[in-house]
Amino acid sequence: MSIPLKIGDKAPAFTTTAVGGSYGSGTSISLNDLKGKSVVLYFYPKDDTPGCTTQACGIRDSWKEIKSTGATLFGVSIDPVKAHEKFINKFELPFPLLSDSDKSIVEAYGVWVEKSMYGKKYMGTERTTFVIDGNGKIAAIFPKVKPAEHAELVLKVLKTLGA
Repeated sequence: MSIPLKIGDKAPAFTTTAVGGSYGSGTSISLNDLKGKSVVLYFYPKDDTPGCTTQACGIRDSWKEIKSTGATLFGVSIDPVKAHEKFINKFELPFPLLSDSDKSIVEAYGVWVEKSMYGKKYMGTERTTFVIDGNGKIAAIFPKVKPAEHAELVLKVLKTLGA
């Protein structure tokens, strides 16, 4: 078990495939490529499920305002690129999603956790958002964020960062 990340920590580096937005049908991206920019990584359990759709559509509906802060935003799940493409197309999502099918990013950020549903335990992604400042440090963490409130929380932090 790794030590949980906290505000002020250096954000764990990653390299993976981004799909959607300016990344089209798939481009390799790393956190290093985004130095000097505020970055939002929002981790969610699964494409095209009720809570994840509410969360993604909230960001979509606030996209112009989020984009105007200058921040770069990515949704992150363990779903494969093809599932991300379907999700993006179905809900007209204007922002990119990162495919973490090897679970390296969810593990590095400590959001691959034991969950429980109907008394059955399983491993899954905890809905958590990290805002990373231009210096690569974690500026905000929203653990177990409520999907309907997510976009508003992200915007509030980005405005205070002057992203």
